[in-house]
Amino acid sequence: MQDMLLGKMNNMIIHFVGNKNNGDGVRFSYVQSNFERIEEYFKRLIYSNFKSDELFRFDFSQSVESNPIHQCTSIIFNDINSFVEQSQNLTRFLYDNSIHPKIKSGEFYIVYFKDCVIDDTTTDAIGLFKSENKETILKVYPKGEGFEIESEKGMNINKLDKGCLIFNIETGNGSVISIVDNTNKSIEAQYWKDDFLHVKPRKDEYYNTQNVLSLCKNFVIEELSQQTNVSKADQVDLLNKSVEYFKKNENFDMEDFAKVVMRKPEVIESFNQYKSDYESAKELSIMENFAISESAVKKQARALKSVIKLDKNFHIYVHGDKDMIEQGTDEDGRKYYKIYYSIES
Repeated sequence: MQDMLLGKMNNMIIHFVGNKNNGDGVRFSYVQSNFERIEEYFKRLIYSNFKSDELFRFDFSQSVESNPIHQCTSIIFNDINSFVEQSQNLTRFLYDNSIHPKIKSGEFYIVYFKDCVIDDTTTDAIGLFKSENKETILKVYPKGEGFEIESEKGMNINKLDKGCLIFNIETGNGSVISIVDNTNKSIEAQYWKDDFLHVKPRKDEYYNTQNVLSLCKNFVIEELSQQTNVSKADQVDLLNKSVEYFKKNENFDMEDFAKVVMRKPEVIESFNQYKSDYESAKELSIMENFAISESAVKKQARALKSVIKLDKNFHIYVHGDKDMIEQGTDEDGRKYYKIYYSIES
């Protein structure tokens, strides 16, 4: 993930948040929790779960300043004495948005970190974490001349259900936020990011790289696949060349990319038209020039499957030189691929 170093935990408070639709209610804490014995484990939990380089910023229908989470956390950043009161306000807002039947009850942790570092900038951060799924542990303790064993349920110190880290930088543009959501993957249940936090991707190199690679993937799937003069091998080749361009270059240039990857004037023209339609449909603006994010390339490359599927019998994985594949039809009308190679392994 991004270069991030957590500072010292300065404050922690825990509340209970139920499912509002089920009438589970809320249980507020009025005093802060002692975290000295668990700080090491809590930080390990964060480091092991916040792995993505994708960052977000606050957003809201009226304005960024109207975002309730942004309001509460800004007050805490400006006055740490408001920590308990604002943590309760955050809990109320989470409860008000916990209405989908798939949302589970759980503990809601609010943590203040001093002197964190993100991208070489030192700042404070506020962490919001919700524990929904409990793990069973066996507790063994001495008793008399032997030992007793009993089960307990608690928070898994290796897996975080839901979390976000809000860094006190770029506040005028919605702050810098990292998010984890390991539960409720279905669209209708993604209340953590959409209904509670109200965030949008931060427009950085990761965002720009991801956008262009998604554009290329959709161009091949939705546009080139409809053109009868463009073979499946050519489509796969374009995807491979797209990824190769991003891996070989530190900076992206749209005009150079089109010349190197698309090559043919008619394909370039089709790509530019598709790009314009894509931007309008997605309501986004794709940058013409930007620094390439290596981590975004690695993630997106996994989704760009360079596979030719032949009926239900064969899959051909193409990782390079399209000229080593020959496509044709035999005298009986059966389609075939002829593959050339130098070394068998």
